[in-house]
Amino acid sequence: MLGFVTITDTAGSADRLLAETARALAAQGLRLAGAIQKNIDRGPDQVCDMELRILGDDGPEIGITQDLGNCSEGCRLDTDALAQAVGRAEAALAQGVDLVIVNKFGKQESFGGGFRDFIAHALAQDVPVLLSVPTEQLDDFRAFAGDMAEEIVPGDLIPWCLARVQSPA
Repeated sequence: MLGFVTITDTAGSADRLLAETARALAAQGLRLAGAIQKNIDRGPDQVCDMELRILGDDGPEIGITQDLGNCSEGCRLDTDALAQAVGRAEAALAQGVDLVIVNKFGKQESFGGGFRDFIAHALAQDVPVLLSVPTEQLDDFRAFAGDMAEEIVPGDLIPWCLARVQSPA
């Protein structure tokens, strides 16, 4: 009950796909928890800012980037903000949900942080999880997921989710 998609074509494609999937599933009445990433364009020659919308939570979006200045090459992820996002997603999961969607199994999750424990908590409660996995993290994701993970082609996300919710494995 752990589905993942890997998209390599354009920046933000996986985020947009998961956001569209979450909207469609919510419109069908599914109760969701997790997080969807939105990239905010800052203009030419600027890196984007990232915000997370917490599914199943009415609170504001959480900015997860920190401004380190134009010449900085360091990691811009605000790990405190990410931890806040995970906490709000955990609270939504505790309310009872049909499905979890997480924007990605990224570097933080590969290192044991980020949404990694949240994903494990959902799976332990038999809640299906859908997420994206960048190609750079596929090996770490497979080590985490073992034989639970199922790769899904982008056009099959909604049917996969509906099948898992209606008839859990």
